[in-house]
Amino acid sequence: MDQAVVAAQTPKSPWGSVAPAAPSCSLADVMSEQLAKQLDDENNAFPTLTDPAADLLLSDDAGDTTSDLMLAQMLQMQFDREFDNQLRLEEKKFNGDSKVSISFENYRMVHPYEDSDSSEDEVDWQDTRHDPYKADKPQTTPRRGFTGKGKNITTKHDEVVCGRKNTARMDNFAPEIHVGDGLGMDLKLSNQVFNSLKQHCHSEQRRSARLHEKKEHSTAEQAVDPRTRLLMYKMVNSGVLENINGCISTGKEAVIFHANGGSLEEQPVPDEVVLKVFKTTLNEFKNRDRYIKDDYRFKERFSKLNPRKVIKLWAEKEMHNLARMKKAEIPCPEVVLLKKHILMMSFIGKDHVPAPKLKDVTLSSEDMKNAFYQVLHMMQVLYQECNLVHADLSEYNMLWHEGKVWLIDVSQSIEPTHPHGLEFLFRDCRNVSTFFQRRGVSEAMSVYELFNAVSNLNIPVGAEDEAEFMAEIVVLEKRNEDHVQKRGKKTFPVSSEDCDPPLEPDADD
Repeated sequence: MDQAVVAAQTPKSPWGSVAPAAPSCSLADVMSEQLAKQLDDENNAFPTLTDPAADLLLSDDAGDTTSDLMLAQMLQMQFDREFDNQLRLEEKKFNGDSKVSISFENYRMVHPYEDSDSSEDEVDWQDTRHDPYKADKPQTTPRRGFTGKGKNITTKHDEVVCGRKNTARMDNFAPEIHVGDGLGMDLKLSNQVFNSLKQHCHSEQRRSARLHEKKEHSTAEQAVDPRTRLLMYKMVNSGVLENINGCISTGKEAVIFHANGGSLEEQPVPDEVVLKVFKTTLNEFKNRDRYIKDDYRFKERFSKLNPRKVIKLWAEKEMHNLARMKKAEIPCPEVVLLKKHILMMSFIGKDHVPAPKLKDVTLSSEDMKNAFYQVLHMMQVLYQECNLVHADLSEYNMLWHEGKVWLIDVSQSIEPTHPHGLEFLFRDCRNVSTFFQRRGVSEAMSVYELFNAVSNLNIPVGAEDEAEFMAEIVVLEKRNEDHVQKRGKKTFPVSSEDCDPPLEPDADD
């Protein structure tokens, strides 16, 4: 009864029931070896410790911990690492961002290779695709210009660092430049080699751009550049043309297309027309600028234009020349429209079949004789009434259609006051005379007689020495040039104004 009263008077613990106290034992029992072994077994059954240092000691890498010397060395190693960490902080705080730094490397207690915290050190490369020499991106050099500490310092001018950085920078070259794949190879390009490669790549890019520009802005054989194609599409869309059938002729200066005419408000459009597309390449015009730069009609404008715009001027020149010839009733194509470097003219032929050239047609002796006199008459009218010299007259630029000779290709035609006008006329007379004499026309004049018949200059033929005849022509050209420079006007005034066809405004420039 007394024990129940005592238990009722004892307060309860808030943490639950209290474990019963261990039974008391005598000192002899405490000193017994059996009790010591029992306590040691209990400690081995519960090895979990809360101290981090104990974790390090009980780890697998700790080795044998039964020796007091080993335990002392491990504890000293841990202490040295903590000391080195504090030393790094002090070194960083002491140097700051100074370009000249002081290293505390000699005061470190742990060898760098034994330091497990070496991940803080800077590395020069990273492993990418199992290639230890190729970095993900070129390594940036710190602002202070070097990396490392003490004897391991590496500047930005280091040969190995620069070589690997230059190799990585090759990935920035243009895609069309094949730099290869150096996977697994320690490639180190010197600055000289890298700069040479960079300059070569830059030159190749510029050359490729020039070739692309030349291809895009040039009119090739039986093809046109995108700008010219767009102009032709606009003609079809506006109703000037019904459709474009295809190329019928190519030359050194233009490509000829056959098309079906549409309608214009100013004038009717023939059912069949041709589009003379002047080539936009400059190669064919480098040696032909002398036909236009000394022509008084275009001299002022020629000096202000670049070579590409001269091509438009060339098309305009042919339009003016054809207008003069049409007014003098010389058989030639009729100009319908001029749009930049595209000249639309009437078609000389029938049912999509162009008229043959005079060199390709087979004529009887009477028709050939008649053709000679037609050519003679056209040359006289062209020189005396139109005040023009064809400058490229031959059997290649004369067509036979409906029993008549038609003149084409007058873009290079010039006036007799041109510094080389009489020379070009003499060359035309030689081509015409040679052709008809070879075709057996007995009435064909010699080159000297034909020249005098066309020009009415009556240069004495004499022994028919071409050198002397050309010398007289040069003297006349020089006299005429001096007269033009002094008077400031043409020696042979134009009898009538040109009647030009409509020109489309250059809204696309």
